[in-house]
Amino acid sequence: MKTFRLQLRFLVPLVLILTGAAYLALPLMDRLTLRWFARDLDMRGTLVANALSDSLTDALQEARGRRLQSLFDRAVQDERLVAIGWCSPDGKVLRRTQRFPNDLGCDAARDVAKAKDPQLRIEGGPVHVSFHPINGEAGLAGNLVLMHDLSFIERRSQDTRKYLVLFIAALGAAIALATVIVAQLSWLGWVSGARALLRGEGLVRPMMRSSPELDPLAADLRQRLRDLDDEYRRVQRPDAGWNPQRLQSLLRTELRGDQVIVVSNREPYIHERKDGQVKVRRPASGLVTAVEPVMRACSGTWIAHGSGDGDRDAVDRHDRVALPPGEDAYLLRRIWLTREQEEGYYYGFANEGLWPLCHVAHVRPVFRKGDWEHYREVNQLFADAVVAEARSEDPVVLVQDYHFALLPAMVRRKLPRATILTFWHIPWPNPESFGICPWRSEILEGMLGSTILGFHTRYHCKNFLETVDRYLEARIEHEHSTITFGGAQTLVESYPISIEWPLPEVTTAWPTPEQCRAEVFERLRIPSGHHLGVGVDRFDYTKGIFERFNAIERMLEKYPEWQGRFSFIQVAAPSREALEEYRSFQERIHRSAERINARFGRPDAPVIRLLAQHHGHDEVNRLYRAADACMVTSLHDGMNLVCKEFVAARDDERGVLVLSRFAGAAREMPEALVVNPYDVEETADALHQALTMPAAEQRERMASLRSTVHEYNVYRWAGRMLADAARLRLRQRVSERVQRHSGEL
Repeated sequence: MKTFRLQLRFLVPLVLILTGAAYLALPLMDRLTLRWFARDLDMRGTLVANALSDSLTDALQEARGRRLQSLFDRAVQDERLVAIGWCSPDGKVLRRTQRFPNDLGCDAARDVAKAKDPQLRIEGGPVHVSFHPINGEAGLAGNLVLMHDLSFIERRSQDTRKYLVLFIAALGAAIALATVIVAQLSWLGWVSGARALLRGEGLVRPMMRSSPELDPLAADLRQRLRDLDDEYRRVQRPDAGWNPQRLQSLLRTELRGDQVIVVSNREPYIHERKDGQVKVRRPASGLVTAVEPVMRACSGTWIAHGSGDGDRDAVDRHDRVALPPGEDAYLLRRIWLTREQEEGYYYGFANEGLWPLCHVAHVRPVFRKGDWEHYREVNQLFADAVVAEARSEDPVVLVQDYHFALLPAMVRRKLPRATILTFWHIPWPNPESFGICPWRSEILEGMLGSTILGFHTRYHCKNFLETVDRYLEARIEHEHSTITFGGAQTLVESYPISIEWPLPEVTTAWPTPEQCRAEVFERLRIPSGHHLGVGVDRFDYTKGIFERFNAIERMLEKYPEWQGRFSFIQVAAPSREALEEYRSFQERIHRSAERINARFGRPDAPVIRLLAQHHGHDEVNRLYRAADACMVTSLHDGMNLVCKEFVAARDDERGVLVLSRFAGAAREMPEALVVNPYDVEETADALHQALTMPAAEQRERMASLRSTVHEYNVYRWAGRMLADAARLRLRQRVSERVQRHSGEL
């Protein structure tokens, strides 16, 4: 009985497939048969018309038409020719046989004959209609309408179907018989071999009988038994979506609670003196937005530059402070820099050199030897702090962004067993562009001290691999995306960064979009009835703010109905004001906003409201919820999290996202209106489309975007990197154990 059930697993799909094949083949065969016979009937009709043409011409000479009627009556005695009609050149039926339909005119007959399926159902069954012009000595004498019987085609189709069904049934029976025999023999052989394996044959002692087909299975079982514990931990992953609890579970199970250290230039919270008090503020930073929730889940140590004027007042004697305020989820270790170090390392090499080098924004990078010395000095300072904060010889170190390209190799020299994950938050240029950096080799060697090197997109990974191939002597395995340099291997992988998805208890406390809209309109004195667009960025030339303003101006020119009905709020947090390039850029943006407001706005109702100050998360969230459209027009961006924050804020599934194709997020969010920000016309049209988009389409697009951002949240980003780190750490430990056992032998 069990064997019969096994055979049914083969037979039932076979029967279903053959039944489906017959179900699909029979109508196809009928259509082919009808097409073939219809073609034959067309040819037959042409032959009949040609044969009758001379007789018809002679018969038309008789005024009473008796010869013509007699000719038609003799012709329809043919078993397949049902009826004949004769049409005058002006489209009137002059003569017809008995079965020719009385209500069928010449024009209707010609239309039926020209159709793809020239069939007509008359009394007695379907007929094939053909229309043939007959020419005399003086020109067109008339048109001959022939109707051929189609019932014989149905009879032949029935015969064809019967033979086809019998053929498929016979074929199925033969295949089923062969399947049953082969399945029975295979089953008996596999059962015998499996019983031998369960008895230990082939695993701990040789098999009694040679079964070469079971050798791979025996080898796999031996391998699985040897590292069962590690494999169990590897495959036991939660099925739920990524959240803090799942990330903590991954740390406990796969990383066994190993210490996590984050290194970044930007600190997650800044302490500032204001009105005689020290207040806490979160900086405007995509890095902080992404990494800070991960640190709350990991409970590790964050090492960052203490840049606030009240930072020293908040730390203990070891320069540490517990954060977030009131939660104490992790420790922040602050590093103090001199003014010269900050200007050379941060403003100089990092932001006048590497930042424009990696962004295609048409700003020349500046490289100074003094800046390079400060950059190397500060990297060493942070690397020493990592070593000092490490509680073991193999911590997990997360190095963030382009400020610390040299740090991985520096940490590797002091902690060779550490797992170092470097994430490059900005784009990586092509080899030709990167080649202008005077210290390109030192930067690449420093980054290859990482165990894992992450970028936002596969394109950036490809650029990095090609850059290493161009400037270093290293072994690159493109299939596995690894680089071996100096005896150490680095995995180069894409990890698209994201945001923390808001929890239900957080979203229920949000004001409704209508309340947010009313509050924003009242606070900024926006006339009621206006449509509202919003942009949220740092004051940076890579964010495309100037191009965005040009698109708004063009939309108001091209679609004048929006004049006096549209307002745009641009939040632009001040950034790197010590650099001349940034100061001149800010002045340019202010002049552009003033020009557009003077042209299309009123003193009490400007088109563009430029808010050039820091805004808290709650304030920005209200703007997102109040807006009809959000514009993200980056000229070149690794990811850009503003678009994901906007989507997360719209739990009403309204609002439209206009997104630059040059932002890494565009690859994940095709439901947005993706534009080329350099194309003013395209961006202006996209903004107009966003403002006029029907509510149903908005819901469709936003629901899909929210599903993507919800699934691919920041915990998934961190979880993928840490899971890869756990896999590599496991491989390293196994390799060390093997080497240790080999040494004992």
